[in-house]
Amino acid sequence: MTWTVAAAGWTPSPPFMTSLIRTLLFIVMALANPVLAQQADSPSWWQTANNHVINIMNTGTHDLYLSGYIHHGRGTYSEERIKELNEKDAWGLGIGKTVRNDRMNDESLFILGFNDSHYNLQLMAGYAYLWVWPIARTGFEVSGGLSALLISRQDYFGGFPFPAVLPVAAVGPKKAKLFFSYVPRLSGNKGNGDVLFVFGRISFD
Repeated sequence: MTWTVAAAGWTPSPPFMTSLIRTLLFIVMALANPVLAQQADSPSWWQTANNHVINIMNTGTHDLYLSGYIHHGRGTYSEERIKELNEKDAWGLGIGKTVRNDRMNDESLFILGFNDSHYNLQLMAGYAYLWVWPIARTGFEVSGGLSALLISRQDYFGGFPFPAVLPVAAVGPKKAKLFFSYVPRLSGNKGNGDVLFVFGRISFD
């Protein structure tokens, strides 16, 4: 499978896309992960990040992602625009792997596809680092952090994957959490605004 950038007349190969994804994940892992950030000026940081990915894939729990709701900011979208957008039928499915590291925080790799605001397929693949705070004696946890990902949408770049770094938060027991990811307003146009994406994750040992 290939992706074509019509304006440039360039068709990147699957190996190129694999390298691009790994490069994006490694760079943001180094920024989001305190341990890797301390090693970013070392020639070995790339290998450290690579080992990180391998560790998540080999030892992480298996994750199932389910989505179903997108909330568009009422203060940044007009009422007319909101009526045109999909909010309650953002159904989707994804898979991933998660590791609880030695700092008792979560690191995840994931891929997810869902029905976006315009009723089109949106694909996302990336890495997330979440700091975890247990709620004493309840079995529940509150988490917050960053997600670095590649996104493919039909209304941006003709579906060609583009990088993004977004805040993400979660609440729930370790093996069944409700997630929230926030996309800030990037334009002053009343027809465009901020978005809250809500999805769930179930983890299996």
